[in-house]
Amino acid sequence: MAKRVGVDKWIFFTTLLLVVVGLAMVFSASAVVAQERYHSPYAFVGRQAGWALAGMLTMVALMRIDYSRYNSPRFIYPAISLTTMLLVLVFFFRDSHNTHRWIRFGSFFTFQPSEIAKPVIILFLAWFLHTRLNTMNDWRHTLMRAAIMPVAFVLLIVKQPDLGTALVVAGVTAMMMVLAGMEWKYLALAVGAALPPLAALLFWVPWRRQRMLVFLHPDSDPQGAGFHINQSLIAVGTGGVMGRGYMEGMQKLFYLPEASTDFIFANIAEELGFIGAICILILFLVLGYRGLRTAFRSTDPFARLTAFGITTAILLQAFFNISVVLSLLPTKGIPLPFISSGGTSLFFTLAGIGILLNISKKVN
Repeated sequence: MAKRVGVDKWIFFTTLLLVVVGLAMVFSASAVVAQERYHSPYAFVGRQAGWALAGMLTMVALMRIDYSRYNSPRFIYPAISLTTMLLVLVFFFRDSHNTHRWIRFGSFFTFQPSEIAKPVIILFLAWFLHTRLNTMNDWRHTLMRAAIMPVAFVLLIVKQPDLGTALVVAGVTAMMMVLAGMEWKYLALAVGAALPPLAALLFWVPWRRQRMLVFLHPDSDPQGAGFHINQSLIAVGTGGVMGRGYMEGMQKLFYLPEASTDFIFANIAEELGFIGAICILILFLVLGYRGLRTAFRSTDPFARLTAFGITTAILLQAFFNISVVLSLLPTKGIPLPFISSGGTSLFFTLAGIGILLNISKKVN
């Protein structure tokens, strides 16, 4: 079997370019706010750069470690146990904006356990399913057992609450199980079972119900629940084809909430225009194509499932983020991979890319 001499260079350099663009746009979106809050325009981008450096070093290290080392109970069980403990531990820390998403160490270091849940659940499913490809219709011994940990993670993440990340975990789980050979009827049953609790989360929780109503009628509460999305659409619309120019955006000046995190794509569209926004989309498409190519060309079932899970998690998260910015989905807090400010997300996404790059070394 032919061996690739090195890693997939398309994945490597596309990732590098996304990280560099992300740092540039985080600085643009946060400089004024950082100056106002911390008396330094580099407060946010400096922290993000530190996480980017740590993430890149981890990516380079992991792309040199044989992926088969993760295909073992000696790795999977401790990883699952540690992640579960962190997802529970987060509730013992003080909340922020009425959410329990972060473990805090002082005022300058925070850690978001839900971000580690994504790669861990991908590796767990790849390990559990790769030897059961011929029993994917056994709902009791294969499907139910495979679903226990993803469901537990989803419930803990929803409790934080972080519905966006929970949906990413659920979506990746479903797609990996379908790839492993699960029949579509079981997916339909799972979706049907999930719809009532999802509807309850969306319409019985007051602030989520407001977001849903604003999503259906954007002009109904422009200064309240609809403020985020209206400011986002103003930013996207005023960017035009060429954009206002780098650092020249107006909506980030205390109008567009979370301009460097959840709504950074709106700032990109305003400053770099339609052309800049399309370039970002193309980078994600290139990364997605090369990642899925690596998955489907791998002859090792564990590697195929792992590469597929890592790639689809990135694409699904990017889809949710950009769709929210463009008002194609209701507002939810979920970062744009590689680009949004958020150190934990960036670090573990780059770690996942490191594993994907190692897999790419061993495909035809």
